[in-house]
Amino acid sequence: MPKFAANLTMLFNEVPFLDRFAAAADAGFDAVEFLFPYPYKIAELSERLQQNRLRLVLHNLPAGNWEAGERGIACLPDRVSEFRDGVGHAIEYAKALKVPQLNCLVGIPGANVDADQARTTIVENLRFAAAELNRANIRLLVEPCNSYDIPGFALKRSSEGLDVIRAVGSDNLFLQYDIYHMQRMEGELAATIKKNLLQIAHIQLADNPGRNEPGTGEINYPFLFDLLDTLGYEGYVGCEYKPRTTTAAGLAWLGQTRDAARAAA
Repeated sequence: MPKFAANLTMLFNEVPFLDRFAAAADAGFDAVEFLFPYPYKIAELSERLQQNRLRLVLHNLPAGNWEAGERGIACLPDRVSEFRDGVGHAIEYAKALKVPQLNCLVGIPGANVDADQARTTIVENLRFAAAELNRANIRLLVEPCNSYDIPGFALKRSSEGLDVIRAVGSDNLFLQYDIYHMQRMEGELAATIKKNLLQIAHIQLADNPGRNEPGTGEINYPFLFDLLDTLGYEGYVGCEYKPRTTTAAGLAWLGQTRDAARAAA
């Protein structure tokens, strides 16, 4: 059975954010992830992780003004200085919280930035970030996102993410493969994971349609979990979905997965 991390941005949202750490531990998770740590002090995040014996396995680089609809700034030529400052800020948090990898959302170029400008800026920014994170012994990830939920996002398919990784030319840059995003854009989930496993450092899940928990849509998650075991995937699978009702009610899939793993052992 894969290792699962609770995404605290989306799960347990019935309770205040800092109380979600205890809720995740009570639900049987030993690892968590979330979008951004920056609104909180390092000390208070560290305390919640330690109190609940949790590992923080992932958070994102700063991504601009999220509330205003920005979804990253790595593609914006006029925001390079801000991006690079954000890398340093992210490293400060990640080192203190012992986070092994950081994800980059590259953003939406907008009408004033053409595709070539956006790609060149992404490559240069990722090259800078990969080198800085490498010095801190932290992996850098880049994530393609579907253009239905995020219209105009600069990296929409796994092939585009992998192409940028090749262009950057760093051995410290990997793909974050979000099953939900890639099901919406391209399908071929099993074949893509199998072909590119060595370049995939983190996986996230949600079912489609609806971006709800596994078992609510069209994706055959028991098959994919077995595939990850067969392939020897050693990373975490982040549970980044919107519970259809409550988080607790939507965790039946996890219990069933654990039961199946115990029965097969």
